[in-house]
Amino acid sequence: MKTFRILTASLAGLAIAGLAHAAGGAKHAYPPEGGWPFEGITGQYDQASVARGYQVYKQVCSSCHGMELLSYRNLGEKGGPFYDPSYPNANDNPYVRALAAENEILDPVPNEFGEFDFRPATPADRFRSPFPNDAAARAANGGALPPDLSVITKARHGGASYVYNLMLGYPDFDLYEDRIREENGETIYETIIDLTRFEKLGDYRPAHGPAYVVQPAGQFYNPYMPGDITANYEADPRHVPPGGFLAMGPQLPPGRVEYTDGIEATTKQMAYDVAQFLAWAGDPKLEARKQVGLATMIYLLILSILLWFSYKRIWRKVEH
Repeated sequence: MKTFRILTASLAGLAIAGLAHAAGGAKHAYPPEGGWPFEGITGQYDQASVARGYQVYKQVCSSCHGMELLSYRNLGEKGGPFYDPSYPNANDNPYVRALAAENEILDPVPNEFGEFDFRPATPADRFRSPFPNDAAARAANGGALPPDLSVITKARHGGASYVYNLMLGYPDFDLYEDRIREENGETIYETIIDLTRFEKLGDYRPAHGPAYVVQPAGQFYNPYMPGDITANYEADPRHVPPGGFLAMGPQLPPGRVEYTDGIEATTKQMAYDVAQFLAWAGDPKLEARKQVGLATMIYLLILSILLWFSYKRIWRKVEH
């Protein structure tokens, strides 16, 4: 009897845990069709895509997100998107110098009057931060602190695929509806999203309507953002779709960036490029590391074979 009670309690606990898991979390992030070129033992970055991704970051993301672990010279180092073998020292690369000079930073060295002036950045400088401190960043973003993107693909489950899916995961504008309701004599204006028509939810899309999620003011629903929308979900609470709310709205409408190489800047293309740029930023030595690792594996394999034959040769007359 005691064993039966323990088993029943365990099953109940697992059921509750399963329901809690179903009500929260995020939709699994998948790589783009064809995968990422930098995956696998011999994978390498698509340098043209990484260069376009920097353009997306510079023109779109850098207004809110910094990359404090990167210096402009990293762009011109070996393995970087703007590497030029004619300039082994990236600080001398004229293109990198021009890219850096597009940004003004606060000079840490005071002038003759003891004041701090702004000056064009040099390749040796860190990427310009959009805000002087976290308090200013929160004040400009409704209390939300935009994360630093230096190692975002290392810090988020799914890596580059997370960034790629998040950029593409927002509901289309035709799914948004404005609703006015009365509560305790007060008029409340709300924005709701019809999830029965939200095809990006895939198998999580509610099969029967109506099924709405009420979007909080200043927040945006995205199924790839970890969270729990149960409190804002107006449908069967046993089947709450994954996802959560974040302060960043859709950022990549078609044509937002005009690529210098003439590639059409579709939403999917920009998401792919910026995800690959952030993957490079989080692991800029990936190609060199894989080259060394592959050579080391081949060396160890040959050494193992030689050691085996040496062992058989030296101990050939000894009974085992």
